[in-house]
Amino acid sequence: MSDGILSHTGALLRRIAIVGRPNVGKSTLLNRMCNSRVSIVEPTAGVTRDRVAVPARITTEDGERWFEVIDTGGIGIVDRDDLGREVEAQVQLAVESADVVLLVVDVHDGLTPLDYEVAKRLRGAKVPVLLVINKCESTKAQWGIDEFRKLGLSEEPIAISAQNGNGLSVLYERIALLVPPVGDNEEAERPLEPHMKLAVVGLRNAGKSTLINQLAGEERMIVSEIPGTTRDSVDVRFERDGKVFIAIDSAGLRKKSKIADAIEFFSDARSYRTIRRADVVLHMFDVSQELGQIDKKLARYVVDHYKPVILCANKWDLVSDMERQEFIDYIRAELPGLTYAPVRFLCAKSGQGVESILRLAEKLYDKTHNKVGTGELNRVLQRAA
Repeated sequence: MSDGILSHTGALLRRIAIVGRPNVGKSTLLNRMCNSRVSIVEPTAGVTRDRVAVPARITTEDGERWFEVIDTGGIGIVDRDDLGREVEAQVQLAVESADVVLLVVDVHDGLTPLDYEVAKRLRGAKVPVLLVINKCESTKAQWGIDEFRKLGLSEEPIAISAQNGNGLSVLYERIALLVPPVGDNEEAERPLEPHMKLAVVGLRNAGKSTLINQLAGEERMIVSEIPGTTRDSVDVRFERDGKVFIAIDSAGLRKKSKIADAIEFFSDARSYRTIRRADVVLHMFDVSQELGQIDKKLARYVVDHYKPVILCANKWDLVSDMERQEFIDYIRAELPGLTYAPVRFLCAKSGQGVESILRLAEKLYDKTHNKVGTGELNRVLQRAA
C-alpha cells in the first residue's frame, strides 16, 4: 500500500508541503500550481482542514517536473468546531513526509506573531524550508519583503502572487534546484493514472472519512463526531495489487435551508461534482439513523448521471435488533430508484467489510465497459415491449 502518489517508475513523487497561518493564500497557491480549482478558496479562516494532496506539473528551465503538492490547514487557527489540534496534526504529518516545505506569509498583513510561531516550528525540519511571500501583486507591496527576514530562515525569500502567477517561475526553479527528480526524465516522474475513482457520499457523520482512512491505510482525513468536519472534496490516492485508486471524500450534505455560509454552499456543490467525476459511487448510511430527503436526492442524482452505486450500510455493529434483510427491505422502499444497487454492510471504524466493497466496486466498474451488440439489444427491447 502506498502512502503517496506513485510515478510511472513505481517510485513516490517528490512532495511539496504548503504551510502557514490561516488566510495567507495556501489554497490559492495549490490551485495555481496544479492549474485546477482543487481547494476551496474563501476569506473565512480555517476553510482547509484535511491534507489535500494532488499531482502538479511545474515548468523549469530544464524542463517539466511532477510533484505531489500538499495543501494544509492554517497553523494556530481558532477553529469554530474546536478542531485546531486535529488540523495541526495533519500539518505535522505533511511536513514530516515532505521533500521541501513552503512557508507562506502575507505581505499585506506584514510579520505577525503567528508567523514567528510557524517559523519556529519549522526550524527543526530535516528538509529545506522556502519562505514564500504571497500577495506581491504590485512593486509597492514588494517593499515589505525584507521585514520577513527576521523569521531567520536560511533560504532567500521569494515574492509571488498566487492569485495571478507572478514570481512562480522563480519559486519553481528554487524547488527544482533543492529537490532532485525521481527519474531521468519527465515521463518517468509522471504519476500513474488511476484505475478507478470512487466517490464516497452521504449525510454528515455517516462515516465517509473513516472509510477513506481505512482504504488509504493512514489518517488522511480528520475524523470527528462533530458534523461537517470535512468541508471540501478531497482526492485520496491508494494502491491495491499494483493498481492506483482514487477515493474522493466529500462533505456531508445537509438541507439547503440549513446551509449557514459560503463554505457550506461550496462544499454542497462539490459533493455533487464528486458524483459526476466518479466511476463508482459509494452511498453511505448510518444504519442507526433514518433515511431522509437528502439521501433520496443523492440517489436521484446518481440515477440521473448513470453511475454504478453501492449502498453502504455503515455502523452495523451498533445495531443489534435489526436483521439484514429487514434493513435491505427498508432501503428498497425508501430508495425505489436504486432497487438494482447492491447493499453491503460494514463497520468503517474497524475495517470490517471495507475490502469486499472495494472488490465489488471493481466488478461494477468492469461491467460498465461491457459492449452489447445491436442484435442482442434489439432482442431485449422486443421482449420488453
